[in-house]
Amino acid sequence: MHASQGRSVGLGLALVSAFAFGGSGVAAKPLIEAGLDPLHVVWLRVTGAALVMLPVAWRHRSLLLRRPALLAGFGLLAVAGVQACYFASISRIPVGVALLVEYLAPALVLGWVRFVQRRQVSRAAAVGVVLAVGGLACVVEVWSGIGFDAVGLLLALGAACCQVGYFVLSDQGGEGEGAADPIGVIAYGLLFGSLVLTVVARPWGMKWAVLGGSADMNGSQVPAALLLCWIVLIATVLAYVTGVVSVRKLSPQVAGVVACLEAVLATVFAWILLGEHLSAPQIIGGAVVLAGAFIAQSAAPKAPSGPLATGGPAPAEGELAPGHSAA
Repeated sequence: MHASQGRSVGLGLALVSAFAFGGSGVAAKPLIEAGLDPLHVVWLRVTGAALVMLPVAWRHRSLLLRRPALLAGFGLLAVAGVQACYFASISRIPVGVALLVEYLAPALVLGWVRFVQRRQVSRAAAVGVVLAVGGLACVVEVWSGIGFDAVGLLLALGAACCQVGYFVLSDQGGEGEGAADPIGVIAYGLLFGSLVLTVVARPWGMKWAVLGGSADMNGSQVPAALLLCWIVLIATVLAYVTGVVSVRKLSPQVAGVVACLEAVLATVFAWILLGEHLSAPQIIGGAVVLAGAFIAQSAAPKAPSGPLATGGPAPAEGELAPGHSAA
């Protein structure tokens, strides 16, 4: 009963996270069109969220001594890496292609669990991943991208690998004496990510005046400051907190598939708020993604049935796989 309730709560949190993340693009696009550089929007997003989470970071300051590598890895991969690689990739290849490559992350997570941690995964979870990725191909209309840039594709793949780090690192240290509080990890991940993005984005060259004006959203003028508050508070703070907690209650591969709904929600938000209408293939693809997420969520990962091939004990949920630093 408790396990079932925990999975239900985890699914709900994962959906909230997908909703919050999915709304980030709709709020960020008007700011970019108003004159802000995409990397500057990312820097504002992460730095603003880091400032909001400062009290939480202070409360969990012991994490800096106990889990420094986990915090640095989360900030570098889950925060700065995913966003920087994605924005860099869409400057070279179509957005749809970049998004599809990035959302290969659930399949990569499944590979991590199966071949690195050497834990069994259910066939239903694998089918869910296949359906989700196939549905995403329709949602982003990948066939509309004609030219392919090798560097752009590698950057998008880098975003996917960083997203794997998000799910895997979120799952680490959930049990035992050295358990890391997920909210504390988020707070310090944002701080580390802000430092990294400051070097990459160089915000001292930003057009700060844009934030004092308004931005056009499908013919309506919206205060730029209001859009920034949405990006910081909802699309970052709420999104990351609910996302990390959901991984703890579900599993990396299941939460990864549910997170694919972000692309569907982002497309729906763009349809409603930006006037970017959905085509029939996109609607069908969205339904396929939902089906894949449901199938994967309804199939819990199988517990290891025996010792690892190396002769050691199988890692428990929340532990690092053999060969990796306990951080």
